[in-house]
Amino acid sequence: MPSVLALFAHPDDIEFRAAGTLLLLGQQGWDLHYCNLSNGDLGSARMTMRKTALVRRSESLAAADLMGANWHRSLCSDLQIFYDDATLRRVCGLVRLIKPSILLTHPVQDYMEDHMITARLAVTGAFARGIPNYRSKPQRTAHGDSLTIYHSTPHGLVDPMRRPVEPEAYVDIGAVLAQKRDALACHHSQKDWLDLTQGPDSYLHALERDALTLGARSGCFHHAEAWTRHLHLGFGAEADNPLQDALQQRYSLNRRFLLD
Repeated sequence: MPSVLALFAHPDDIEFRAAGTLLLLGQQGWDLHYCNLSNGDLGSARMTMRKTALVRRSESLAAADLMGANWHRSLCSDLQIFYDDATLRRVCGLVRLIKPSILLTHPVQDYMEDHMITARLAVTGAFARGIPNYRSKPQRTAHGDSLTIYHSTPHGLVDPMRRPVEPEAYVDIGAVLAQKRDALACHHSQKDWLDLTQGPDSYLHALERDALTLGARSGCFHHAEAWTRHLHLGFGAEADNPLQDALQQRYSLNRRFLLD
């Protein structure tokens, strides 16, 4: 059974950026794995950090269960996702444990550091999976199984300097949009927090707006998520594209990306 690991920064990031793709892979029989690096403990203006982390853990477990995904505990706190030795060894340990054929994560350029550092940790942790002398935590046997990393689109489809970003491909999530929305709705605590910190705009409405925007840009889907493959060096063959192989007609290459 092939496996996919979604490794993102905060509780609800997977639901916003990757849940549709995960659900489609699950329908194809893939083994789904769900991990937020941060426990989300700063995501409330009303609860203590400890209480917030407990609430967001419960919400993430509910979302993962709804998607049929294996939940993996967080490793860090909000704004404490650092590219450091301890965290890197634990990320590598997770990759070695799961042995995913696909790793979904944030883009390398996004509006906040937690997202970008998570992407860097995912890439290096995956790269180190096949290095025998690199000790993961916990220590697990190195393996060189082929792995393809896919980066999601940044929020707003622009990099931190407001420059537009073209994804490599779009995934048609229309058939699973309702489940993706239900998974995000598990994160009840986030509505007030996102309204407070990013402006009054229902997080569920924002999910559908992004899916519609990407669908329109695809030129062929109504609702979509979008992805760009990481360079294959150190991970597999240049032609490897297991997401396309698995989703077939639900996967469409972006001609504008190819022209660039």
